[in-house]
Amino acid sequence: MAPTNTKTRPSAAAAPEAKNPIQVIERMMKLLDALARHNDPVPLKQLALDTGLHPSTAHRILGAMSQSGFVERTEPGVYRLGIRLLELGSLVKSRISLRETAMPAMLKLHAATGESVNLGIRDGDEIVYVERTSSGRSAVRVVHIVGARAPLHTTATGKLFLVEDGSETVRDYARRTGLPASTPTSITALPALERELDKVRRHNVAFDLDEVENGVRCIAAGIRDDSGELIAGLSLSTPSERFNPDWAPLVRQTAEEISQAMGYVKR
Repeated sequence: MAPTNTKTRPSAAAAPEAKNPIQVIERMMKLLDALARHNDPVPLKQLALDTGLHPSTAHRILGAMSQSGFVERTEPGVYRLGIRLLELGSLVKSRISLRETAMPAMLKLHAATGESVNLGIRDGDEIVYVERTSSGRSAVRVVHIVGARAPLHTTATGKLFLVEDGSETVRDYARRTGLPASTPTSITALPALERELDKVRRHNVAFDLDEVENGVRCIAAGIRDDSGELIAGLSLSTPSERFNPDWAPLVRQTAEEISQAMGYVKR
């Protein structure tokens, strides 16, 4: 008589998962996405409906994710996202470098326009330029070199931050600084600055028309992080004779691309 095979054969439902780990990962991602769409803990039945998974399959995968901390079970059959995701998210955020993240998009904008592209951050009442691609097309000296500083109210990027501050803070800035001029075309009066900032607010793009340096014009759009905070400005600077305001949508689109890479999700 042939010996009896006493090994337990895997069930039909379990076999595909054992043979196809990619499918298991896809199901895990479906469950995580479904949990992310709900503010409150979600019953297993609802998760099965949201993902199209059989409840027993969803239960098995959720159990494995619970053990790893990716999912938490708040009560029997009810789940929410786990603290492990927060830990990993914080780790990813800490390793994101603004300059490294922005550079590929800056180079792409530079290639499309042939002009200098700048990355500026705020430091008190000034903008500091922390990265730049140079056009190499003109002998005109552009103030936007790495490490250079300029007042908020004269720079396209600085105007973005002033809009973010709000009206009362802008008035405080004007009183504190006196709105000094860098060139004859710099804005030096509060009413004129407020009108300019209103344009920036409506169009989500800012201009510097020979206001920092004679013969140099800029277009800037804001870069935001995963919390929605304005953290930098992307600006395109050109000699005045080559200035093209039609580049504004491209500058804005590039800034949005960098924001997305920094984790920003537009609401």
